[in-house]
Amino acid sequence: MQLLHPHLLNQPFGDPALYVELKGERSALLFDLGDITALRAGKLLKISRVFVSHMHIDHFIGFDHLLRLFLARDALLRIYGPRGIINNIRGKLQGYTWNLVGSYPFILEVSEILKHSMRRVAFACRDGFKPGLAETVPCAGTIDSNPHYTVKALHLDHLITSLAFSIEERFHININKDRLKRLGLPIGPWLRELKQCLWEEKPDTFIVKIYAHDQPGKEISQLPLGDLKREIVSRTEGQKIVYVSDCRGTDDNLRKIIRFAMNADILFCEGSFRAQDRAKAEERGHLTAEQAGVIARQARVKALQIYHFSPRYENCPEALFQEAERAFKGEE
Repeated sequence: MQLLHPHLLNQPFGDPALYVELKGERSALLFDLGDITALRAGKLLKISRVFVSHMHIDHFIGFDHLLRLFLARDALLRIYGPRGIINNIRGKLQGYTWNLVGSYPFILEVSEILKHSMRRVAFACRDGFKPGLAETVPCAGTIDSNPHYTVKALHLDHLITSLAFSIEERFHININKDRLKRLGLPIGPWLRELKQCLWEEKPDTFIVKIYAHDQPGKEISQLPLGDLKREIVSRTEGQKIVYVSDCRGTDDNLRKIIRFAMNADILFCEGSFRAQDRAKAEERGHLTAEQAGVIARQARVKALQIYHFSPRYENCPEALFQEAERAFKGEE
């Protein structure tokens, strides 16, 4: 089973928002914060991190909706974005009255991604979201990491700074169900614990407890992690997902995106305009669908999904998909 399950929340003419669920981890990531009302609250509350490309309204309007859902939760929500996002969020928070939230434990942590560092500020609900002390930490491209994945950011030109993001699974864990059966071991929640041991790189001598499938609290066996790795586990290359939002179709942007997206499993890339309207795309600081397809081909990605179409194509969205597909296949 794949760990990363991405899908765009809105149709191609809607606001940008990419939801990436981490299967089996009860967690999710969100890339861009446009209209997110299409997703039910239970799914949104799985979000632990939000990555914002820039603060144009169609990429940021969902902030208030997400804030309201999390407000009374005992949770830490991390938001990453370009320079200025701390002040933008401070302004949003200052637009409300917070005299009744003294018992709420929710904390919002906001990080500005600069060229070689990140500036981070925490806003605690119980303090009326007054900003804490700013902290600056070094950053060389990787902005978030844990045992499962790393997230990297890329600065692009959209007439303002706009960020692209990649999420890369460190490695993928496969369980051989046939060998599991031959060893008489059950399928069940203990396998999630086994995977966590592998993510955390515990030593081969670590003892893994095995529980009955129909009685999760009933321990039926114990085996060293090393034995289980040899018998039922294989590791393969992890997934790579790249999200490219609004940016100009300059040679510099294109070169940077191609390097950034190289060999991705799937590239989500804006393709707002048709090639025949490239002058309008340049004026508005956007890519054409054809340029998205060229990027995908030259980066050797396995799959391309374009989004964020200009409303001028509402009667012919298929033209954008076709242009991107032709360029992706080298038929332009």
